[in-house]
Amino acid sequence: MKQITIILALIFICSVFPLKILTAEEITALKILEYADEIRAPKKDYRVTARIISKKPGKEDKIAVYEIWMKGKDKTIIKTLEPAMDKGTSLLMLRYDLWAFLQNISKPLRFSLQQRLFGEAAFGDFARSNFSGDYDPVLKDTVIIKGKEFYILELTAKDERVTYHKVNLWVMKDTYYPLKGEFYAFSGKLLKTCYYTNYEKLLDQIRPTRLVLDNPLVEGQKTIIDYSNMTLDDFPDRVFTKNYLKKLKY
Repeated sequence: MKQITIILALIFICSVFPLKILTAEEITALKILEYADEIRAPKKDYRVTARIISKKPGKEDKIAVYEIWMKGKDKTIIKTLEPAMDKGTSLLMLRYDLWAFLQNISKPLRFSLQQRLFGEAAFGDFARSNFSGDYDPVLKDTVIIKGKEFYILELTAKDERVTYHKVNLWVMKDTYYPLKGEFYAFSGKLLKTCYYTNYEKLLDQIRPTRLVLDNPLVEGQKTIIDYSNMTLDDFPDRVFTKNYLKKLKY
């Protein structure tokens, strides 16, 4: 039911904001993935607010808020705004390296992109949005859902340090809007299913403003990420350094 609702919303958006359709000669798995990447995030430097709700059956919802700074595809800063007890914690990603700077610890802590940040969301879910740079794509199939055609891409990690070993990504043919992704560990275990929803205009593009991450093992356990306040910026390189993070203001 969730997938059908998302598709109906995408069909409406397609009729209002049509995009270029690749010719048969131009269609490659990499080109499709590059277009989907452009839908998910701008090419230029930007900042955006992410509000996360972690839901577990029988438990109270947990909420966190982050401000994310992105420069290119390989440099990211994540500022923790909520909850209050974690405010002031900052994360720095440079390519596949990730450090956490805590207010009460002098030296930064090293993390991997695969480790969880909050709820079902891993560090890499926020710090990297570069599918076309991190994975080798193969066009596995095309399917018709509710009268619309979707590409199914199978993505295999180029480097073992990326967040997931393999991703299956559904992309709408007419618009390159991602519908959902299945994310797998190096063991082959399905870790989560992500639904890209609430498409709205952010900056110059219609983008998914909500991600719903479903836990495949626990029914009803999910994490919802809502993006807002996306603005372009022009960050200098000196911002994305350990020295700068030590004195980052909130």
